[in-house]
Amino acid sequence: MLWYQIVFLALIQGLTEFLPISSSAHLILPAQLLNWQDQGLAFDVAVHVGTLIAIVAYFRKDLVQIIAAWCVSIKRKESTSDSRLAWWICLATIPACVAGLLFDDFISTHLRSVEVIGYTTIGFGVLLWLSDRYGSSNKTEYDFCLKSVLSIGLAQALALIPGTSRSGITMTAARYLGFSRECAARFSFLLSIPLILAAGSMKLLELISSNISVDWISIGLGVALSAISAYFCIHLFLKWLNTIGFFPFFVYRLVLGSVLLLLVYV
Repeated sequence: MLWYQIVFLALIQGLTEFLPISSSAHLILPAQLLNWQDQGLAFDVAVHVGTLIAIVAYFRKDLVQIIAAWCVSIKRKESTSDSRLAWWICLATIPACVAGLLFDDFISTHLRSVEVIGYTTIGFGVLLWLSDRYGSSNKTEYDFCLKSVLSIGLAQALALIPGTSRSGITMTAARYLGFSRECAARFSFLLSIPLILAAGSMKLLELISSNISVDWISIGLGVALSAISAYFCIHLFLKWLNTIGFFPFFVYRLVLGSVLLLLVYV
């Protein structure tokens, strides 16, 4: 990879991983429009590590409280709001992990196409706007229950379909269930940590077993840029979300999906 390809793809990954606009849709565009080769397994690992660093760094204080409360709940059988949130995150992660194990090969073979990504980018963008437009905002993270957490977890499993957007579909489900925008976004971000960790670990093991030669300078640049861009993206998204809502992301997804479908049919 050339240096400007590394910079571009790392920034795109960092900026789109946590926004409700689908990172897979953006990573496929350079290959289609600029005839770039696939970035490769090592670079995928690098940007996963970068986005994981960003989300852990941003929510470091929350994570310390949540993990500490979770450990206490196991040891002393005491339940607090933070310990319950930790258990909800664990529970909501299970559907996506199970779906990944069962359907990853099928999705990789049949659904990783520009056409599928175009339709899902538009379709799930419409659902995002509708849930934000007509959903109530009276619930906070202290109002999670088994039903709502499982619903968000099942929605997250749909994000295995390229173009869906993991953050987008979990925020859509949370807004539909009546959670506030900020709560929906925060829970979506916290929910991403175990999945990014699992996906990055699997890719790392695959990389180690493949004996692929690694350009460590490119890897380091990918990690740094994806981490920095993701961190600032999370900060600005949470800062402006209540002001701008999800409508701009809905419009953006319509445009992006239309461009992808034009590449297929024109």
